[in-house]
Amino acid sequence: MNFLYYIPNHRYSLDNDLLTPEQRLFYEENGFLLIKNLVSEEDINRFRKEFERICRQEVKVPGLVVMRDVAIAKSEFVADQKAVSKIQDYQEDPELFRYCSLPQILKYVSCFTGPNIMAMHTMLINKPPDAGTKTSRHPMHQDLHYFPFRPCDRIVCSWTAMERVNRQNGCLVVLPGTHKGSLLEHDYPEWEGGVNKMYHGVRDYDQEHPRVHLEMETGDTVFFHPLLIHGSGMNQTDGFRKAISCHYASSDCYYIDVQGTTQENISKEVIDIAQRRFGTEVSFQDSWAFRGRLVQGERISM
Repeated sequence: MNFLYYIPNHRYSLDNDLLTPEQRLFYEENGFLLIKNLVSEEDINRFRKEFERICRQEVKVPGLVVMRDVAIAKSEFVADQKAVSKIQDYQEDPELFRYCSLPQILKYVSCFTGPNIMAMHTMLINKPPDAGTKTSRHPMHQDLHYFPFRPCDRIVCSWTAMERVNRQNGCLVVLPGTHKGSLLEHDYPEWEGGVNKMYHGVRDYDQEHPRVHLEMETGDTVFFHPLLIHGSGMNQTDGFRKAISCHYASSDCYYIDVQGTTQENISKEVIDIAQRRFGTEVSFQDSWAFRGRLVQGERISM
């Protein structure tokens, strides 16, 4: 019997009329998919202005976490403060959270999560120029290390460049195909210049594994699996490198107990931080449930 083509069984993507067979196969094999020019320059500029307002403390966002680089004393907008390297949990900021609900983002997200979509983790990354200590690097890691929910194949990250991103200013580096493996042990890397808070890295992975540097233009968006090993290099320019991202999960996902697993260390760290911030003990699972927001369809078990 002759076949003109072979359609493989798809594990990591769902049947839909958006992705081409080539795009689905690429994601299945590599664990990421880059879509060019997906977010408009107008939207990017609005997100940038809102980030600047937050840095200048012109707006207070409940639950927002502002992270500063351990080695960069000069801020981009406020000269007497350490540089803001990242903001997390912007779900209560209507302007930034608009990114998570953009129709052109959600139509791709649904290819991996299905129609019922939760926005679970929000970030705007502002990689600062490296001070010579290499702290602007982000160690190679798997995002699933931070998440107490499963199944992992129904989780996906969208990561959008807010300006040109290249090897000079520290673009994303991915190890294609590593999403087919398991969740590895993570901890803080032993870097001479120190490491930023919560920047855990994979303890042991194949250093010889082929790498892809994702150079992107403004508005380009990469979608990737939470087991894909990835990181970013130093920012060797004089400017800050910005990107906005959201991790999505199907609302059919469910929470798991990470006690006794490789995720126990990050669980304890998150619980300790929550206790210091709110003065009360919050479980690892609840810390995520509080942040989750429905962006499409129905909220089921999340």
